[in-house]
Amino acid sequence: MNLELRHLKVVCAIAETGSVTKAASLLGLAQPALTAQLQRIERTLGGPLFERDRRGARPTALGELVLSRARVLLPAMKGLQDEAARLAGSGSDRTMSRYRIGSVGGPVVGGMVQRLAEAQPEAQITTQASYYMEELAEMTMAGKLDFVQVGVCGDANPSAEYGLTWQSIAMDAVCVLMPEDHPQAKGMDVDLAELSDATWAGGPGGGCFTDCFSAACARAGFTPRKILETDIRSAVDLVETGVAVTVAQPSFRPPAGLVTRPLRNAPVRWRQMLGWHPDSPAAQEAGRLMAMARDAYVESATRNPLYQEWLADYPHLGVDNLATV
Repeated sequence: MNLELRHLKVVCAIAETGSVTKAASLLGLAQPALTAQLQRIERTLGGPLFERDRRGARPTALGELVLSRARVLLPAMKGLQDEAARLAGSGSDRTMSRYRIGSVGGPVVGGMVQRLAEAQPEAQITTQASYYMEELAEMTMAGKLDFVQVGVCGDANPSAEYGLTWQSIAMDAVCVLMPEDHPQAKGMDVDLAELSDATWAGGPGGGCFTDCFSAACARAGFTPRKILETDIRSAVDLVETGVAVTVAQPSFRPPAGLVTRPLRNAPVRWRQMLGWHPDSPAAQEAGRLMAMARDAYVESATRNPLYQEWLADYPHLGVDNLATV
């Protein structure tokens, strides 16, 4: 593995927070994913960077060396990226001919790409997928992506560390994916407290959502009994076999035998957002791409008529809840 700037950011985050768990929360990563990444970094550099115990994580001599270099390199690289983005964006007032769009998945990107291709058949459109929002944000800041479409817990904002402009597309209630014969699948929605004995399955890269979900469970009076981290397809398989339930976006189209039901009173919300660098050519196209993103969301939302009916009692949710960060 070659050492990259994102690895240096991981080392700095652990040193600044004094904890791998806190650093994972800061970076929007699952703690096991960050631990595995740290182990790969340490193998690349030839030794442990931190001494870890109950009191937290403290840099070793090797860690101090890496930190001293990282604290010089990271600000210098960010300055270079800022200047390059400003130069690339100067004097550009025409429609873009190339669109590079990153996404963590969801209902919006497909509709955006379709609308963009129809509006500009000659444009070159590429997409980039990642489980991790910070990876896509770094690529956008570095000029490798023009737009990034992500989701964040409704009570959080994307990190301001990357200097991107973010605009909200829509706010959704989080749904539960479960077998259609599940006892809690009979109504229009599900009380989270009634799932206190459930085993949950989820994919990697949840970031702040994991904390928001745990907090919602605590308010409902329980701690999730077990959370199985796996890829999205395997999570659906676990639900199909009856081993677990999982969270899903309302636009998710479940396979035969499964259904989605929103959590009653929306204790956890998921906000679809579009981001771009404010000094890049993409900033001039952002209004047009935002309109396409909203239209794509509305189209996807209509595929779940039960959710549309449920939304009538929750006017604060949906595409009209827009804000710029």
